[in-house]
Amino acid sequence: MTPQTARLVLGLVAPAVFAVGSAGSLLVGVAVGGCASEETAQAGSVLGPPTVEAELAPTVSRYSKEESLGAGYTKTLAATSGVFAGLGASHAGAATTLDSLLAAGNQGGAWPLENNGLCPPDMASIDDRFCVDRYEASLVEVLADGTERPFSPYESVQGHTVRAISEAGVYPQGYISEVQAIQACSLSGKRLCRAKEWRKACMGPEHKTYGYADKSEPGKCNDHGRSPMGVLFANENLAPRQKWDWERMNRPELNQIEGTLAPTGEHDGCTNGYGVYDMVGNLHEWVDDPNGTFQGGYYQDTTINGEGCQYVTMAHEARYHDYSTGFRCCADVAP
Repeated sequence: MTPQTARLVLGLVAPAVFAVGSAGSLLVGVAVGGCASEETAQAGSVLGPPTVEAELAPTVSRYSKEESLGAGYTKTLAATSGVFAGLGASHAGAATTLDSLLAAGNQGGAWPLENNGLCPPDMASIDDRFCVDRYEASLVEVLADGTERPFSPYESVQGHTVRAISEAGVYPQGYISEVQAIQACSLSGKRLCRAKEWRKACMGPEHKTYGYADKSEPGKCNDHGRSPMGVLFANENLAPRQKWDWERMNRPELNQIEGTLAPTGEHDGCTNGYGVYDMVGNLHEWVDDPNGTFQGGYYQDTTINGEGCQYVTMAHEARYHDYSTGFRCCADVAP
């Protein structure tokens, strides 16, 4: 995967809360308050003991890559490329899905899209009661002159005006808080999903615990990924709580390590009768709760805080974010 801009995430929120975990004979687990839960590494590592669709036309394709990224992007990428040396090597020479979408150049077109029945075409209708994004959100940045450009899924949104889009085959946005997700949805004429809405959409019309079934099936969803903290900080003992701090858990490299974050819809079996994807695993997804709640688990864990669609984490305030936190938007049906 072609790395995006490498910038450390800055913020003032306290690091994640730790909870006691357990280790199997082959794995050592470090659970971080449910947000980057079930971090794993091979036993004997330096981690030490456990401490705790109708087919959619891609909306991004209307952007010209040159116009969107600008001259400054290539300079920034060149200056930071050394940070990514050795990470995701198998992706290094491959064009990203975003690259392929942008290759066609500017296709024109305005947003929001026209309604498809009661919901826009990038959203699924949940029993004609509300609409939900088919895919975990990715972002475009809205510039001061009103133009837009793709936004790196590995970059902090702090200081940027961004709005959410629902797109197949792109890396979704991590490193985002509930507060920021609410703003990104609102700029696209949507809103963050309510907890009950999110769970209903996840479980599907047949009300299954994992959406596709009542029991977890290996490989259906992205829920058995690598530990990016274990890879990136392999030479450190991560057992002390202070090692799981804000800066480390928001490093842009984390979700670029091979075997971690997957493109939206890549696990095509991770869906249900509503036609929504990746609601279990891949990224935790914020829901509308002023006290801070995210659901569904992420690529390392979909069971610690409840199974599949019943997974709920309430350990962090709405301003919290790390590499595992993402979102998708909901909307009211058309009048």
